[in-house]
Amino acid sequence: VLIAWENEALLATNELGKDKFEIVTPSESILAEPTVSVVDKVVEKKGTNAVAEAYLKYLYSPEGQEIAAKNFYRPRDADVAKKYDDAFPKLKLFTIDEVFGGWAKAQKDHFANGGTFDQISKR
Repeated sequence: VLIAWENEALLATNELGKDKFEIVTPSESILAEPTVSVVDKVVEKKGTNAVAEAYLKYLYSPEGQEIAAKNFYRPRDADVAKKYDDAFPKLKLFTIDEVFGGWAKAQKDHFANGGTFDQISKR
């Protein structure tokens, strides 16, 4: 059993063969929302602010979302997502805010010492 990000599982089946793996997709899952940002202190020091801002803007453009989808990432752009609808398993996605009350609350309830994660790990 390998628990992996969806894009990694899809990439593995694409690279190694669909007959080599069985991907089990839950009916519901947490929407992964990794942060992408321009860190002022870093770009100012390196003089790369314009390039960093352009990259960030491009990442969420339709063209950038096409590249993401072709590399097994679910696109956030609605039109691009529609085009790749058959490439991704159907599942209900929810956010940390919707179900767990935000990251601060989720961290406190589930990942702090004695939280849900610790309780499950003891079993």
